[in-house]
Amino acid sequence: MEKKIDERIEDVTYNRAKLWQLILFALNNSSTNIYLVAFSFVTYFSTGILGLAALFISQLMGYIRIFDGFIDPAIGVLIDKTETKFGKYRPILVIGNIITALSLIMMLALANTPENLRLALLVVVLIIHKIGYSMQQTITKAGQVALTNDPKQRPIFNIVDGIATTVLMTGSQVVVSQYLVPKFGGFTPDFFNTLIYSVIVISAVLGILAIIGIWEKDNKQFFGLGEKTPETKFKDYWQVIKGNKPLQSLSISAALVKFVAQMFGDSVVTVMLYGILFGNYALSGKMSLLMIVPGILVTVGMSALAQKKGLRYSYVLALKAGIIGLLLFAVVLSFGEPGKLSLDSWNFYTILFVLTFIVARYASSSPSGLVLTMGADITDYETSVSGRYLSGMIGTIFSLTDSVASSFVPMVIGWVLAGIGFSKEYPTVETVLTPELKWATIALFTLIPAALLCISLFLMRFYKLDREEMARIQEKIHVMKAAKDVERQQAIAENVPLSDMDYVDITQYKVK
Repeated sequence: MEKKIDERIEDVTYNRAKLWQLILFALNNSSTNIYLVAFSFVTYFSTGILGLAALFISQLMGYIRIFDGFIDPAIGVLIDKTETKFGKYRPILVIGNIITALSLIMMLALANTPENLRLALLVVVLIIHKIGYSMQQTITKAGQVALTNDPKQRPIFNIVDGIATTVLMTGSQVVVSQYLVPKFGGFTPDFFNTLIYSVIVISAVLGILAIIGIWEKDNKQFFGLGEKTPETKFKDYWQVIKGNKPLQSLSISAALVKFVAQMFGDSVVTVMLYGILFGNYALSGKMSLLMIVPGILVTVGMSALAQKKGLRYSYVLALKAGIIGLLLFAVVLSFGEPGKLSLDSWNFYTILFVLTFIVARYASSSPSGLVLTMGADITDYETSVSGRYLSGMIGTIFSLTDSVASSFVPMVIGWVLAGIGFSKEYPTVETVLTPELKWATIALFTLIPAALLCISLFLMRFYKLDREEMARIQEKIHVMKAAKDVERQQAIAENVPLSDMDYVDITQYKVK
């Protein structure tokens, strides 16, 4: 059976990208993710610099992410409707990066505004930030469809993205905890100035490299059925949302995974784990540095498995491993206390912590990288059943569900901490460990994420786009492109089920 599938995949004519194109375009995700580093400290900026209440800010951040989710579909329509001499994706990428950079510069300026205006202006700045961020982030998902449709090439994007994201996020944590915080004495105005302008420069460089990567493929001939792609009307978007079951199940499943990944990277939870539970915040940077190689190995391993077994297989396996890892990590954390974790003189507890942390964090978050490519599979699926090319809209549906789910990260943290007496300000590295803080840390880091991954795993029962199904989809798209006219191509889309692709003869399909 496996050999038959391999033969079938090899028989399909694919749009393939060069390796350097895949590598460079994957950096667009890093270009946007680096802003999450700066954004994760917005709560400290809002409370420490702007003087706003912690619980209020945690809820505000959640509502802003929900707003972000609901503007995403409009951005998706914008991408789908965009046709310029510079392509579909490159103009949106550039505009999005510029808007995002300007939003953070404006946020820094809020420290010099009257106190009674800061809250209103902060809301405006956050909205602008989310618009720019969503524009560039959506290109990561949408552009992959045009870049390549080869099932053996698409996971290469995940390998590159996983390595780049791990190095970027780990390196940033090391810089923040071991250089910026000690140098500026905490989360001071100088700290935020240095952090934000560094992020802007790094993001711009990575964005330029991504533009070079997508340059050749940002062309209509690589969009769906090429010149035969039917024009999409606004009513078509609702039909896709209502009828595309793979999109429905995967977008919700991926949103829950995103929640877990963001919880692991949240600055407040990181302070609670290393700064309070173990009494040494500098451990966060050392641990991040230590995790570079294991994190890359897990990511590369899952992506390599996806090349061989398919994206769905690797995604489900990662979810199962993540659930087991989180539960084991919860047990290890229950024995944690200040001074017990040491990376200078390793003990048995440190070994257990590191091993369970690797599985808990990287297995549970690796599906978040895989779904970037699985969204491209769903776009191809939609093309095969309707002829429509909706990479922008489908990409933003994932952003919508991601935003709604991840909006609950600051909210959940705020609720949990308010429940143990931290409604006005967040715990800091000077906060004394209490039993309540310890169990709040364990719940936020392991128990809540494990429960959400269980739901995510259940939803994958309804996602059927495995390796064999994607081979059939690419065959059908190839047949539709070969149709002599648009009417016959549309007739094939409507009348040829994927299961019949071994026997299809396009000459027999005529317009009703």
